[in-house]
Amino acid sequence: MKPYSSENDDGIEDPASPQSRIGRGSAAAVAKRIAILLPSLEGGGAERSMLNLANAFTARGRKVDLVLCRVKGAYLEHIPPAVQLKALNPTGNFIARLVVIMLNLHRFMAVLRPVVLPSKTAPEIQYVISLRRYLRDRQPDAVLSALTYANLTALWARRMSGAPVPIVVSERISLSQHCFSASNRRKWRWRFLPPLVGKSYPEAEAVVAVSNHVADDLAAVTGFQRDSVRTIYNPVVDDKLYEQADAPLEHPWFAPGSVPVILGVGRLTDQKDFPTLLRAFARVRARRKVRLVILGEGKLHSALEDMAGELGVQADVQLAGFVQNPFNYMANAAVLGLSSLYEGLPGVLIQALACGCPVVSTDCPGGSAEILDDGKIGPLVTPGDDAAFAAALESVLDDPPDKDRLRERAQLFSTDRAAEQYLGLLDDLTASKSKR
Repeated sequence: MKPYSSENDDGIEDPASPQSRIGRGSAAAVAKRIAILLPSLEGGGAERSMLNLANAFTARGRKVDLVLCRVKGAYLEHIPPAVQLKALNPTGNFIARLVVIMLNLHRFMAVLRPVVLPSKTAPEIQYVISLRRYLRDRQPDAVLSALTYANLTALWARRMSGAPVPIVVSERISLSQHCFSASNRRKWRWRFLPPLVGKSYPEAEAVVAVSNHVADDLAAVTGFQRDSVRTIYNPVVDDKLYEQADAPLEHPWFAPGSVPVILGVGRLTDQKDFPTLLRAFARVRARRKVRLVILGEGKLHSALEDMAGELGVQADVQLAGFVQNPFNYMANAAVLGLSSLYEGLPGVLIQALACGCPVVSTDCPGGSAEILDDGKIGPLVTPGDDAAFAAALESVLDDPPDKDRLRERAQLFSTDRAAEQYLGLLDDLTASKSKR
């Protein structure tokens, strides 16, 4: 994969040409080229959502650059054909820190502990210089970035480049929980991140949160003005999801007439709290025939396998790893369980609803309650309470909800809906820039 080059290799149209008039108004009033910035494409909800947006943007006639700090991850092969991949080049850690200091002399104490002092800082900052060059040479009409350190990097690179490119930063998760959670306790730089976010995000032309809870939390933990944060739900549901949900599933546990399967989906990390799901499953398994399949990869794989053995349920538990198509699993599962300690807007809940799969979720900080209409669409239980989780799973197994009602709820989170909201925002910012 070649790193970003300043060479104009895509035949950008003359803004005055009739062919370049796309979208809602004149060529000068819309974002013809949109850059989407991500740290990488390692499998996660943010990465999948941004690829869905990129695909929707190109389908509406926009040009999209997918700008990656690190060209790696399970979703690399899912980049839409019309999207151009732009790989950034890293600098050394020392140079990167020095650049960040020079860009933030007016807020030196804010960058000191989350960026300068840690022995291992966020890798995204090593791409500030390369991103500056991309913005200066490529001059996209707007940048949409996702994930906190990538957002900061975008703002710093834009200031360094002097390019008049509107930046929209997207916050994907409950920042207070992420920065102060037990799993990040040893990453002490995260504890000092909120003040830097609060001082930096006002430089963005727009700040978007993926749920109202994430927006509320962002304002509370950083001091950022709540009315300056716009909520746009993630682009999750589209025709491709339905096509994949209808695909045959070659798995003996899902054959017609088989024992009901409880499904878990997500990275095997502390945040997802799969131990609670395992303990809840063991309680259910003690009373009825049922199986558990968990899709996803992560550092806790071996620990979860050991735990299943200790609980005596290993014969009915499968850790299947990352799968390219989780949706036909959802379409055939009896219920999906989300046991997370915190979230942003958990896409797996939305995907399961779209597939007609009943769900049980923890009422964790994040968007679970918003998705499930405060428990009207699926049970919500206290995080970490495996007894309550088991009871909720059994209630759904005994009395499954109407599948059409689940699918109808999922339409609130369609890709078309999100794409139109984002394009409306990006076009407004582009039009405002053209008037200056």
